[in-house]
Amino acid sequence: MDIAGDIGGTHTRLALFNPGVAAPVAVEVYSSRDHDGLEPMLREFLKAHPAQVERACFGVAGPVSNGHVRTTNLAWPVDAQSVASTLGRDRVGLVNDLVANAYGIAELGPDDVATLHVGDPAVGGNAAVISAGTGLGEAGLFFDGVRHHVFASEGGHTDFGPRTDAEVALRAHLAEKHPHVSYERVCSGMGLVAIHAFLGGAETDAAAITTAALAGTDPVCVRALEIMIEIYGAEAGNLALKLLATGGVYVGGGIAPRILPKLREGAFMAAFTAKGRFAGLLERVPVHVILNDHTALYGAARLARGEPPGLHHR
Repeated sequence: MDIAGDIGGTHTRLALFNPGVAAPVAVEVYSSRDHDGLEPMLREFLKAHPAQVERACFGVAGPVSNGHVRTTNLAWPVDAQSVASTLGRDRVGLVNDLVANAYGIAELGPDDVATLHVGDPAVGGNAAVISAGTGLGEAGLFFDGVRHHVFASEGGHTDFGPRTDAEVALRAHLAEKHPHVSYERVCSGMGLVAIHAFLGGAETDAAAITTAALAGTDPVCVRALEIMIEIYGAEAGNLALKLLATGGVYVGGGIAPRILPKLREGAFMAAFTAKGRFAGLLERVPVHVILNDHTALYGAARLARGEPPGLHHR
């Protein structure tokens, strides 16, 4: 069987796939912080789901260099050779988690995505993935005229560019604590917490802020989520311009599906398209929210099988 993994700063998902079959036969979700590494999780997973592993690929939230990943949002490193030894294999695949997400888009059906903006799908071309969760991930899909090719990015760590007086003040506030204020600092779970604190909110976590904002029970939480959504839309538009993603922008991660009603209210797309002379170009870009939280697992499995990437089944 094939084993695939989606390793993030908060959760790690592991799945078993029959060769050539898109749907997993077993899936488990682990707390990344409650384990000392990927290897103990794999041993626990295979004890619960015994299998002879033929191929394996893992998407990890961080830059992959020479089969090794260490990122600030994950408490432990991931090493391909160590993981391969645990599985009794000569080698395993190790890719950035957004690369795995981008590969997984090809497995998505109509019910796995929610369209924020139809745009002009007939244009086609490059595509992009942006995912706010524990951190902020970005990746691209270059279209060569025949097929797409996925490439990794660490664009979430680029300098935050404030657009409003409130965002300028937010950046100044965060610069007092951090030598580098990135988009991840303001557009992620940690970003939502940071915005909430900047607005004077009591100390809490991103889940509680989101719940209160969606319920409309706390005006500070409501405003914090509004600011983050505007920043999210603006950075998604930045990514679309940088990659000329006329084939579509896919919004992934754990946050977007939960706040989908707020994303539909219009502030996200208004910030997305507010690019001056290029607003017309961005208005033609389709924008979809990925609803299926197994997308990175599907993508890692496709990589393990050597299958190409592609856009979702419209």
